[in-house]
Amino acid sequence: MTTPRTTYVTTTIPYVNARPHLGFALEIVQADVLARHRRHRGDRVRFLSGTDDNSLKNVLAAEAAGVPVQELVDRNAEAFAALRGPLALSFDDFIRTSRDPRHRVGVERLWRRCAESGDLYRKHYEGLYCVGCEQFYTPAELVEGRCAEHGTRPRPVAEENWFFRLSRYGDHLHELISSGRLRIEPAVRRNEVLALIEGGLHDFSVSRSHTRARGWGIPVPDDPEQVVYVWWDALGNYVTSLGYGTGDPAYEQWWSGATRRTHLVGKGVVRFHAVYWPAMLLSAGLPLPTDVLVHDYLTVDGRKISKSAGATVDPTELVAEFGTDAVRWWLLRDVPRVGDADFTRERLVARADADFAGGLGNLVNRVVTMAHRFRDGRVPVPGAPAVGTERLVAACREVPAQVDDALAGFDFRRAVDAVWRVVAEADRCVEGTRPWELAKAERAGDVAAGDRLDGVLAALVGACRTVADQLGPFVPESASRVTAQCTPTADGRLPRARPLFPRVGESPRPAV
Repeated sequence: MTTPRTTYVTTTIPYVNARPHLGFALEIVQADVLARHRRHRGDRVRFLSGTDDNSLKNVLAAEAAGVPVQELVDRNAEAFAALRGPLALSFDDFIRTSRDPRHRVGVERLWRRCAESGDLYRKHYEGLYCVGCEQFYTPAELVEGRCAEHGTRPRPVAEENWFFRLSRYGDHLHELISSGRLRIEPAVRRNEVLALIEGGLHDFSVSRSHTRARGWGIPVPDDPEQVVYVWWDALGNYVTSLGYGTGDPAYEQWWSGATRRTHLVGKGVVRFHAVYWPAMLLSAGLPLPTDVLVHDYLTVDGRKISKSAGATVDPTELVAEFGTDAVRWWLLRDVPRVGDADFTRERLVARADADFAGGLGNLVNRVVTMAHRFRDGRVPVPGAPAVGTERLVAACREVPAQVDDALAGFDFRRAVDAVWRVVAEADRCVEGTRPWELAKAERAGDVAAGDRLDGVLAALVGACRTVADQLGPFVPESASRVTAQCTPTADGRLPRARPLFPRVGESPRPAV
């Protein structure tokens, strides 16, 4: 027997200066699909998400709100953890960097390992610091003096900090990425990272003064006047959540021993995950991630969805209005692999109603209705495939490999398009074989027509089951509905046809 792959899937851990928005929902739904898909294919899977609590952004948000930092962090972190229900998420672990006892121990161990490698040193530094990005910028990296990501002017900061020798790892990182051993998808993001490395890597600050951090965060080992830089702290969660530094065997199973170690990240944080983090791991002598999968942004009226910028859509409220799978489906079906996607409620409604109520729902209703009308609800077992079903049978046979290939390339739109080709082929099969005419001919004594009708109905019910099976990782609730509709009950008959997908545009759900 083939040993199952061990797949470790992670999201970034977002700041908790505000409640979650739809941009993070995109990432965590994508990660959920990958985790569900690999489980469905027989992998052992661990899926991690969490929150980045130890950020100066969180401190400033708490000050602005007039509440203790821990209170604000706890409240907003709970809102991120609570996305599990509305978005039908299947994460196995959820780490909070200010609360989880595994985290500080692991961060301290990672720090000491890099120090032992001679990669940490202390020096005075002056630079321009963007609180939104939690990083320093050179004037050349700014756009008219502003951070390109947040549109704000970075603050001048002068202090003595600990630095990491990133410059030592440029050649090694370039070889790892260009060879594909550290895979970055899509190619446009890989090329950006290679260009960044080719331009020369500079050592970066990995601590902040205790005073500037307002005392919030993990103290630097053996230097309590400094706090570990939030990105160093946050990136460590991918191993600290596995008990790194504590002797927990989960680390060996899910990091050192994993077949795939896959990070999903937004394009704004690629340098941290594809340059800083791998360099930290090289310094510490630890395995690297195998994949860094990068998504672009969602926008609202052309503006990036952002908590700090005020352009935001609450995914929990959206689910309350339109349902879990309508939201998941738009994120997976309409968001391109490369390029930002502009969100509107009208687009979400149009997509859900066209694909589910008018597409899959209509197909399943027709097929089950014909099974009851022509075969008393029983699914025939034909002796041979029926003429006119060849393309449909082929589509059903080919779709699992097509989905596998698309998701291996981090292309969710292509994956669901492959499933939807089965729906289209099933519709064509109905129109091409015209089962109602075969039934009429059978009643007139045409035995061959009856045999062909058996084959057509069997192929159509099988296609609906195939679609449900392949849709499971994408829209689990909808997939379950189709499976239940196309599975015989105790008496051997399919359940009576009923509308599976009410139009979300006509029946908005009450707010919760």
